[in-house]
Amino acid sequence: MADTKREIERKFEFTKASAARRGVPDLTGTAAIAAVCDQGTVDLDAVYYDTPDQRLAADGLTLRRRTGGADEGWHLKLPVSPGVRDEVGAALSDTVPPSLAALVRSRVRHAGLQPQVRLVSSRRLSHLLDAGGALLAELSTDEVLAERGDTTAAWTEVEVELADGVDPALLDSVEKAFRKAGLRVSEAPSKLARALSETDAEPPARPEGGGPEGTTGAHVLTYLREQRDALIAQDPAVRRSLPDSVHQMRVASRRLRSAFKTYRKVLDQEVTDPIGEELRWLAAELGVDRDQEVLLERIQAHLGELPRPLVIGPVRSRLRVWNTTRRSGSRRRALAALDSPRYLALLDSLDALLEEPPLRKRAARPPEAVLPKAVLRDYSRLADRVDSALSLTEGEERDVALHNARKAAKRVRYAAESAEPVLGRPAKHLAKAAKKVQTLLGDHQDSVVAREALRGLGVQATGAGESAFTWGVLHGREEALAERRERELPAIWAKASDPALRSGLG
Repeated sequence: MADTKREIERKFEFTKASAARRGVPDLTGTAAIAAVCDQGTVDLDAVYYDTPDQRLAADGLTLRRRTGGADEGWHLKLPVSPGVRDEVGAALSDTVPPSLAALVRSRVRHAGLQPQVRLVSSRRLSHLLDAGGALLAELSTDEVLAERGDTTAAWTEVEVELADGVDPALLDSVEKAFRKAGLRVSEAPSKLARALSETDAEPPARPEGGGPEGTTGAHVLTYLREQRDALIAQDPAVRRSLPDSVHQMRVASRRLRSAFKTYRKVLDQEVTDPIGEELRWLAAELGVDRDQEVLLERIQAHLGELPRPLVIGPVRSRLRVWNTTRRSGSRRRALAALDSPRYLALLDSLDALLEEPPLRKRAARPPEAVLPKAVLRDYSRLADRVDSALSLTEGEERDVALHNARKAAKRVRYAAESAEPVLGRPAKHLAKAAKKVQTLLGDHQDSVVAREALRGLGVQATGAGESAFTWGVLHGREEALAERRERELPAIWAKASDPALRSGLG
């Protein structure tokens, strides 16, 4: 079973040989550090694994098998932000543990993992304690020898890693004390990164097609790369069940699909349409559990707002059973999709498109001449759908039309956001207006879905001999909410369709 911990640390190196001879200064009295307790020296032997073209290193990930020390075993380090990484560990074994292999699958795919660098370190460890004897941080001084084939490199590195819950401001105080003693923050984010640099084996740059800088093609492909990278980065987060990870992965897939449609006159649809369909499949496979979670939260929130006399019968237990039944197997389905050859083929297709993009003639033009038309084309589509929905009477047909308008609003929002680096404030304002329309229509659609679920819960309750009264009350409240949203739409749309919002686009 893999264990995870959040690392907040800062690495330092000596600026001069004289400073290295003096060693690490005594940090007693620095900020809240009341004592420095020597923990002795330990020998560490780590072998770092990567693909032959160093895909993990290129994205800032490290995967190692280490012996020696209190936490020997396998460790995968995933970047969170500068100086912050999540370390996922697994027991020592001869081969890469399946739990860790799964977390890097979106990057490794069929390339395979091989030993790349060996780091042998002699580590002197000290504990930095506060006045009450509580651990604030670990201070490590490492004498490192890196081996890559016949090439070697050696250096001394100092690392301060915070204990859980300690204010990161402590690292700033330590850095200030270290600077005075001749140490500076290391330029390398990890030992592996420095080892690769010192042995002339830094990860190669990713191939990036897209035509000359300053063209529409270059702009669109930069946006697509950002979404491709976000999709891949969320993969291990989804596997680890991190909050909001499924949502963010679905957003990346939707943005890619939306961009393919918005920029269909920039990229060949014969290439992008099949990839878009695969992205639709992925979002659907990931969405089963997420959609149910959102639905449950909505029903629970509205149930909690009811006065106690209106809650009749075993309502909450019925809701728990219903939710458990609907979510059963949904996470397995999502993980099965991420482990499938179809998903890996989708990622390969995205890479191939970005490396050899199917650009059309319009891609060579300046983005200022192309992006406004693309965004306004999506806006016209939204306007048609909203006008069509507002012309219908209340009922199922109108609900479907409003849902289609919501999807069109989302596409306008994504298009405007993708164009914002070029078109500036006008695109930003249009994106905000489209988001308001999307949010209102999203709440309306959630009400449609909730009413269908509540009707089913009422039927189940009746079949079990329970009162269906509370489910009916909730259903009525959802109907009233949907009606309010429909009444609010004309005013929201009037602001979003103000010609002044579009006048600055071109």
